[in-house]
Formats: sequence, C-alpha cells, structure tokens
Amino acid sequence: MSALELSGVSIALGANVVVRDVSESVEEGEWVVVIGPNGAGKTTLLRAIGGLLAYDGEIKVGGEDAARLRRDDLARRVAFLPQAPVVPEDMSVADYVLLGRTPHLGWFGRERADDVAAAVLALERLDLVPYARRRLGSLSGGERQRAVLARALAQDAPLLVLDEPTAALDVGRQQQVLELVDRLRAAHGLTVLSAMHELTLAGQFADRLLLLDGGAVVASGAPSDVLTTERVARHYGASVRVVADEHGVVVVPARAEMAAEVSGRAGSEWQAPESARSRDPRSGAP
Repeated sequence: MSALELSGVSIALGANVVVRDVSESVEEGEWVVVIGPNGAGKTTLLRAIGGLLAYDGEIKVGGEDAARLRRDDLARRVAFLPQAPVVPEDMSVADYVLLGRTPHLGWFGRERADDVAAAVLALERLDLVPYARRRLGSLSGGERQRAVLARALAQDAPLLVLDEPTAALDVGRQQQVLELVDRLRAAHGLTVLSAMHELTLAGQFADRLLLLDGGAVVASGAPSDVLTTERVARHYGASVRVVADEHGVVVVPARAEMAAEVSGRAGSEWQAPESARSRDPRSGAP
C-alpha cells in the first residue's frame, strides 16, 4: 500500500488554478522531493495534503480518503511542517513539543502519561533535552528548526510533509537538518514528502523528484533523470552543470560560456521557462 496517493488533484486559489491534475504516489519509507520554479504550486500542493486547502480530485493517506477523515484523524496520519511555522517565543521547548500530541488528546484535552512520554522521546531523538526549559525565542535558527521537527515527531504520524525545511538556514544547518530527517526516516520507518528550493540538496537527499511547473508535473523520477542541464534551462531559465556522485547529483551554476553551450543544446530559439508562460504572473501562486 502506498503511503500517499494523489489522483487528478487540482487546486484553485480564487480564480487561479495553481495545481493542475496531479496524479502521483509516494511509497512507504520513500523520500520524495517536490521541486520547481517559484510559483510552480509546490507549497499549495503540500498544504492540500496537510488538510489546509480544498482541492478537486482524490488524496489518499495510507489507503484512506483524506477528504473523509476528521481533522484529528488526518493529523494522526500526516505531520505537516509549514515553511514559516508560528513559534510562540515565550513558550518553553518542552511545552511546544508537547503540542504535537494535540491530535491524540481525549475529550478533556489533557495530556496523559503516554503523551508526555512521546514528547520526551521526541526531545531525546533530536538532542533537545538540554533545551527543554529554554524559551523558543532564545534558540538559534537551527535549534528552533529542531524543535519544530520534534513537535512533528511527537505527533507520531507515519507521513512527514515538510515545506522548505531548510529555509533561512545557513549551509551547515541545512545539511544537519536534512541528515537528521534522513536518519529519523531510516530509524523509524517514516515516509517523507518535502518541497525544496535548493536543487543540489534535493538531488542529494531525495529517492525521487517531482518537478512541477505551471502547477503540473512535468517530470518524475530519480534525481539523475530529472535534473538535467536541458530541463533546468527549460523550467528555471538557468544555465547549470549537473555532476553525479555517489549520493545523487550536484547542480552547479554555470557562467556565461556555459550558458551559451546550454542554450544551444536546449534549442536555437530560447523560450521563457514553462512556469512563466503557463501561469498568470499576477497570481502570486506559491
């Protein structure tokens, strides 16, 4: 059984159709990264999977129709981390992580012993026990991101959906966060679906990539198959070199000499990226 199945999913924000007829699946234990230029619909798609946006089509989580699940039932199956989560600066790390247990609370909304145990385990997994009494506002960006991940782990959902998990982090913190997610996935059987802006990070950590442009899937497959110089030129309007290594692929920006070569391979008449030609530039679609 697939961890996540999308069938003909389309999403409109006002009069703008932002996601168009997406049909894909994510297998249990897999890490799939959604990539694409700005405005391609990455965040919109992930927000719909997290139960935050209405959609047409069908989304199944663990074989269950997400549209038929109550919010707390969906939250027990999907832990969604937005790109810019609201973090109450005066709250302690321990109390914030315990909020991840909200979908599991009973009628009176009081934490039980197993809820506290799950929160403590999440703190331990992310090496946050020494920070448990610290206020969130006193943490560095990397420490805060670990606290956000700990809250998601305390939620105890098998599917982790991450929207730009390394946004606003420096290169070292980016690598640490993604290595941590990968270790947690391997150790605890998590399935991960994330959106990423950095193509090299996507190419290094993903089992599979989905390339969105203009709200539609234009490529799906292994990083080495999806990330080619021609495809990056076509959909991002960028000239790059793609280098394979033992972990995946590295995408390196190319200077003017390389740009001319890439342009020649992509076609004698350069066209704007698909995203710029297939959506209303005034829509501001995520």
